[in-house]
Amino acid sequence: MISTETVNRSFDVSISSRKEIGLKLPSDKKRRYHAWKNVFDFLISILCTITVLSWLLPIVALLILLDSPGPVFFLQRRVGRAGRNFTCLKFRTMLVNPEANAKPAEPNDSRITRIGRFLQRSKIDEFPQFLNVLIGDMSIVGPRPVMNADFIKFSLLIPNYSMRNLLKPGITGWSQVKGLHGPSTSFESIFHRYYWDIEYIHKANFWLDLQIISRTAALHFHFFDAQLTG
Repeated sequence: MISTETVNRSFDVSISSRKEIGLKLPSDKKRRYHAWKNVFDFLISILCTITVLSWLLPIVALLILLDSPGPVFFLQRRVGRAGRNFTCLKFRTMLVNPEANAKPAEPNDSRITRIGRFLQRSKIDEFPQFLNVLIGDMSIVGPRPVMNADFIKFSLLIPNYSMRNLLKPGITGWSQVKGLHGPSTSFESIFHRYYWDIEYIHKANFWLDLQIISRTAALHFHFFDAQLTG
């Protein structure tokens, strides 16, 4: 975990010098990285759509429809690059309810369906976001997109919170491989994610992306291995 001293020091930096650093025009090296990142995102999302979603989607769709009434997909407006809203795709994991766009899922949330609990724990509910990557709203790696209600709330707590939006949001990110999952219920949990998101924005490079993807894949493998042997 990040110490309180580190949080305070990083907070001071984030509201002063980092604002100037983050808004500078990217160097030629960064431009090349972002160009290759776009190509990489497109190729990986095409590959995952053809080899995984093509058979996973009908299976998960059937399980969702058998488990509870409602649509297969959960569509939610989230904040993307440069603060632009986009429709984020997920497999539906909760009962249809009026609080879905204002109250994120919590542990032991009564709104979560039986199949939805497995989809959330395994992160399979996020797989439709490869389609978001295909149309250019998201990237494979980047800060996770937050829903509009949370973005407004977090922006009131952390100055320059919108700096997270300098890059496209990602299916996975540095915060996630650091173990920061689930709802953010305190200033510390909100800031920890912000801290690692900003670190990623400043240090983003192809090798870091590969490390994050590799660690994400390892976490998924560990989950399924535990289910099979547990």
